[in-house]
Amino acid sequence: MSQRHVPVMLQRCLDLLAPALERPGGADSTEVPGPVVVDCTLGLGGHSEALLTRFPAARLVALDRDTEALRLSRERLAPFGDRATLVHAVYDELPDVLDRLGIPAVQGVLFDLGVSSMQLDEADRGFAYAQDAPLDMRMDQTTGLGAAEVLNTYPPGELVRILRAYGEEKQAKRIVAAIVREREKEPFTNSARLVELIRDALPQAAKRTGGNPAKRTFQALRIEVNGELTVLERAIPAAVKALAVGGRIAVLSYHSLEDRLVKQVLAEGAASTAPPGLPVVPERYQPRLKLLTRGAELPSEEEVAENRRAAPARLRGAERIREDVR
Repeated sequence: MSQRHVPVMLQRCLDLLAPALERPGGADSTEVPGPVVVDCTLGLGGHSEALLTRFPAARLVALDRDTEALRLSRERLAPFGDRATLVHAVYDELPDVLDRLGIPAVQGVLFDLGVSSMQLDEADRGFAYAQDAPLDMRMDQTTGLGAAEVLNTYPPGELVRILRAYGEEKQAKRIVAAIVREREKEPFTNSARLVELIRDALPQAAKRTGGNPAKRTFQALRIEVNGELTVLERAIPAAVKALAVGGRIAVLSYHSLEDRLVKQVLAEGAASTAPPGLPVVPERYQPRLKLLTRGAELPSEEEVAENRRAAPARLRGAERIREDVR
């Protein structure tokens, strides 16, 4: 499993979270309970395994909506015993998960957004446009509409909106017109047909830039099928709220839509909300967060050379410095 999945920017993520997870007195200290760290996107468990290894006093709560990922990670993390609690949940369900576990606050939160290596590598999941597969794209295959149903049933205007909003696809109208023509002849079932349709629909100039011309459409469909941005809009503020003072959050994003949303939430938390002109800023207006990264940090050239999936990664981090004051 470790050969299938190389955790992105692993060392930097660990270093960002370390001040909140390294307990004074060492792992054997019993003066205070050990820190709790949440891996909101467990996947194949690479980051989680490293967190449990690096911080021997820490307890891990790990979430994933993908039941197969949970099964494989449960095997991987079994040596850590009851230090690891794995939960079948979407990451915006974090407050409910912590409430059920009786955890009032946590010291660390990690998000590694996007598609996991397992989902990309297993052809029958339909995430990868480079190989023919059923058009599914559901991260949790036990619920919801798959990508084929979206393509075959959504009104044309809604498909255009999705491709523009979630794929930033400039040729959305042209692609959707071709999709509507083709689905009337025969419903979409597999990815290869959609990839070929997109290639045929796009003008030559659009095919010469930005890699595979199907990339943006596949991203848009995946985000729609899994409600990724809607979930993320709820999840990042909820994770910040779950942090104890001194707790830290690290977020890996893989496209501009995710990164923009993360940047906005963290920047708002790090800003004063006081009306302009106050000679003294009351406590309730003081920032709740301190940013730990200057902008978004990028993977090194060496890491990208070893793991091409790290190339689009953007890492942001923040520390909770104040409780919410009502």
